[in-house]
Amino acid sequence: MTRHPYLSPDAPRVLAHRGLVTPDAARHGVVENSFAAVAEAHAAGLAYVESDCHLTADGEVVLFHDDDLRRVADDPRAIADVRLHELEEIMSDRGGLITLAQALDAFPEVRFNLDVKAAAAAEHVGRLVAPHAARVLVTSFSDERRHAALSAAAAAGAALAPATSPGSSTVVKLLAARALGAKKRVRRLLADLDALQVPERQGPVQVVTDGLIRDAHAAGVEVHVWTVNDEVDMQRLLDLGVDGLVTDRADVAVAMVNGRGTTAV
Repeated sequence: MTRHPYLSPDAPRVLAHRGLVTPDAARHGVVENSFAAVAEAHAAGLAYVESDCHLTADGEVVLFHDDDLRRVADDPRAIADVRLHELEEIMSDRGGLITLAQALDAFPEVRFNLDVKAAAAAEHVGRLVAPHAARVLVTSFSDERRHAALSAAAAAGAALAPATSPGSSTVVKLLAARALGAKKRVRRLLADLDALQVPERQGPVQVVTDGLIRDAHAAGVEVHVWTVNDEVDMQRLLDLGVDGLVTDRADVAVAMVNGRGTTAV
């Protein structure tokens, strides 16, 4: 399996979860997934930014995690019901709104890990990332949304498919196949994937294990774990063999990784 350019050079990778909001920036009102959060990650030398995609009422893809504004702005409205100019005003004192188009254009050196949160956003995301597919990974908890975005990128003339990580239903099937010792099914489920982005645990289920990492690596698939904010956990997971850490403290993770004698990318 040929390595996707998104995953070059070699791991380990630090993915800035929703950009980078340092404690000082947070005290000054900067929030996750804002223009300032992405800019701070870039300024810190981070190659990877993980973010989320929603669609506004007027059809613009914005980097936003929640489907409404309650948590970020104490506003009950859904992102899908708000127009772009309204979101720009709301986010003006929170680090600034950033659309997906702006992110791709303003930060040409950054590789974006995009979680498609809304079904309505999937095709729009695919079309927007098509010219940038070498530096984009598309994922979603919904494999249907993920496939819709990938199909839209292909239809828009992407020179290669964006990198991709599976949705939750595929991950569940993969864990079940491993538990049953169904090696051929494990290989089929890992085929056409570039990364396996998962939590270390999901409730009582230990997701990330030596065996999972071995199977993924045998298929040429990286393992990225989210969301890892404790430095001890970062060290332990890298020692286990994971390839990437999705973290709110990417500044801490980069310093830790570089201190291990490797270069974070």
